[in-house]
Amino acid sequence: MNRAPLPRAFFERRTAVVARALIGCFLESTLGGERCVGRIVETEAYLARGDEASHSRNGPTPRNASMFGPAGRAYVYFTYGMHHCFNVVTADEGVGEAVLVRALEPVQGAEAMRRRRGRKAERDLCSGPAKLVQALAVERRHDGHPLDSEPLRLLPRDSFPELHGSQRRLPIDAGPRVGIRRSTDLPLRFSLRGSPFVSR
Repeated sequence: MNRAPLPRAFFERRTAVVARALIGCFLESTLGGERCVGRIVETEAYLARGDEASHSRNGPTPRNASMFGPAGRAYVYFTYGMHHCFNVVTADEGVGEAVLVRALEPVQGAEAMRRRRGRKAERDLCSGPAKLVQALAVERRHDGHPLDSEPLRLLPRDSFPELHGSQRRLPIDAGPRVGIRRSTDLPLRFSLRGSPFVSR
């Protein structure tokens, strides 16, 4: 089945709105010739103003250039000298905002995810930003990739009705972000209530 991706207009909104709206949507990867899909269950918004934890707080650099590009593209960066993180660029071009995808619920391609992760438990495949990047084979070279085209696409909530039924209204929790040291009080982390796949 050919499922239509989210349009660019979806991402050209306030970043916190997009971060909440992405809960229940799907991230699809066909990298390495294997189709892997995960339902987004946790996100964090990063803003251009008043957010000391945002990579864009000091303006554009070679590392964060994608944050200032068109909405609906990937911002992939290497952190702590260990792993990559996958973000979705939002707001108007030139602003410098993005949504970090923190956790996925595996939907398709779990065997490929297990092989890449070296883990068997399904809840441990994508329950963290570094884990999901490894499971979907995302790398730094995918920075700037438009997320309406393969090999990385973002699909609407209703893309898999046979698995999840109606996704129009989801119980979503909002709270402070985790894993950062600055601007920790901002309620910009969103998660699907009760999901066992949310990061720990």
